[in-house]
Amino acid sequence: MIFSLENKTAIVTGSSKGNGLAIAKGLKDAGAEVIGLDIVESEDCEINSIVCDVTNPESVDNALRNVINSYGKVDILINNAGVSYPSDFEDYPEDLWDMTYKVNLKAPFDLIKKIAKVMKDNNGGSIINITSLNSELAFPNNPSYVAFKGALKQLGKSAAVDLGKYNIRVNNVGPGYMMTDMTRKSWEDPKVCEERKNKTVLGRWGKPEDLVGISVFLSSDSSSYITGQDIYVDGGWSIKGL
Repeated sequence: MIFSLENKTAIVTGSSKGNGLAIAKGLKDAGAEVIGLDIVESEDCEINSIVCDVTNPESVDNALRNVINSYGKVDILINNAGVSYPSDFEDYPEDLWDMTYKVNLKAPFDLIKKIAKVMKDNNGGSIINITSLNSELAFPNNPSYVAFKGALKQLGKSAAVDLGKYNIRVNNVGPGYMMTDMTRKSWEDPKVCEERKNKTVLGRWGKPEDLVGISVFLSSDSSSYITGQDIYVDGGWSIKGL
């Protein structure tokens, strides 16, 4: 099957709930062996999970060692783990800036470096960074999220250039406003929810399941000639004018 992930092993970070859980389950349904890495246990017992702090190199090394010992390879990496700490720009706390950097940018960089070595030995692989609509459009009062999602987008392009010679593809998937715990305050507010919905072309919020198709596609051999690309799953928000 052209979109099959049979005989492939995938790592998904931030897989305990929301977008990460939906992606992990989608890859599993497509045939992959999926291992979720998260700081807490997965909400879904069907997903093999390892408790891992992606900002802690020792924790990451232990998790990767477990994966290689159990499965022998990694074909797919989904850098999904992310945090968002909205606060006024003028008084934005330095500790929130630093934590956003560690989770949203440094952790993906470290994981790409480490897993690329494994993929190189296996003649290739697919890496997907979950960026954001904020990689292109600045929203107010969240400078660290906007800055590091934008940087993650460029990191993906840099990695695509450097790792292409090993048949390792790197692409970015940018969700728009998705109905997750991170955005709960917005979608439970009727006024804000309607405003966000009206920003899209399709007239609705996104759901975590909306990220499954593109993730399976970019993970599979169907996208074997696609690398360094940004694909936005945003209901058309980023192209809507008047």
